[in-house]
This record gives sequence, C-alpha cells and structure tokens, in this order.
Amino acid sequence: MSQNTPAQGRGRALTKVHKLSLAGVAGLGAAALATSLALGGGQATDTADSATAPVVYSEQQIKDVKASVTDQLAGASLKAETAAAKQKAAAEDGAEKAGTKKKATEERGTQAASRSGERAPVEQVAEKTYPDNLDGWIRESLDIMKKHDIPGSYYWLHKNIMRESSGNPNAINNWDINAINGVPSKGLLQVIPPTFEAYHVPGTSTNIYDPVANIVAAANYAADRYGSIDNVDGPY
Repeated sequence: MSQNTPAQGRGRALTKVHKLSLAGVAGLGAAALATSLALGGGQATDTADSATAPVVYSEQQIKDVKASVTDQLAGASLKAETAAAKQKAAAEDGAEKAGTKKKATEERGTQAASRSGERAPVEQVAEKTYPDNLDGWIRESLDIMKKHDIPGSYYWLHKNIMRESSGNPNAINNWDINAINGVPSKGLLQVIPPTFEAYHVPGTSTNIYDPVANIVAAANYAADRYGSIDNVDGPY
C-alpha cells in the first residue's frame, strides 16, 4: 500500500503540467531533478524511491514556462508584422514611383504641346487693298501720308484734285507759264517734274502720272510750303 501511494500522488500532480508545451516540460523536469538532489542533501537515494517520488513544481517554474511560450509567440507575431510592414512599404513605394512616372509623362506631354503651340505659325494679316479709282487712290495716299507724317484730309485732297485735273491722272497742262518754260504740270494735282522729284515719297512710284505717287508728292510739297494741302484753295 505504501508503494502505490506515491504513484497515485504523481498522477494527480501531473494533471496541470500536461497542458504545457513540450519545451516547458523538459525545462520543468530538469528543475525537478535539481530540486530532488538538493533535498537529498547531495546523497544518493534508492532508485525505486526516486522513481516513485512525487514531482512537485513551484508556481515560479510554471510562470517561467508560460513566459517562455509567450515570448516565442510574441517573436513570431513580431516577425509576421515586420514582413507585412515591409510588403506594404514596398507596395506604397511602387505606387509612388508609378505616380511620379505618370506625372512626369503628363508634364512632358504638356510641355511638348506648349512648344508645339509656340511654334504655330502666326497668321499674317492680309495686305490692305484699294479700288483702282479716285476714291481708292485718295485713301491709299492718306495711309502713306500718315506713315510719313504728312498732313492732309480726304476732303481737301479731293477738292484740289477736281479743280486741277477733274480726276484724270493723265492730265497735262500745255498752256500755262510752266508749259511755256518747258515743264508742264502733270497728273491729278498738276505737279511739275522738278517739284515731283524734290518731294517724291520713298516707296511710291517714280512715274509722275501714277495717281498715288502724284497725290503724295503734291501733299508733301503743300505741307512744306503751306503747312498742309488743307490750306490750299486755289492755284499753288
């Protein structure tokens, strides 16, 4: 009866320990062996007694085993979290690079479009045209006079033209003093050749019978002598 008692006591003592991990049990076994040696005062005991002696584990030993298991689980969890964080960082870095590349591509496209727009040919303004008649000749003359700061108005140009030549650009005076002197007046505003040459405006025809060249030269002469063709209301 006395030999069976320890066996029964051991069975009851191991009930909670069975729930521990294999590594924890091994550690407790080593601790129990050390405790048994200490209690025996360093003296050998009967083999049968040692085998049948109840194994007693302290509360601290159980806590140590639990802590070890917890540390292992925590370490595994930390590794998993670290791996997940690395994967997330890599994904975010890839997305950021892709976004940067896309933005750079869009900017290059915008710049190319901008340069293309800058190189677009400038639409040229059509050159102004004038009708080939007295009205057109006077209007073209006024635009040229304006560029050269020669004063004069449509009204007075037209009035003097009608008095001098009746609007005929090929008119010539063969009976006045100028004609007697060999330099007859010619053109719309009856200008003598020396005066036409002296007051000819660059850019106009050198032909004294050209209506625009004749008007502009006469208006230039009148501006020099009378201040403006608008001040001429008779022979000049």
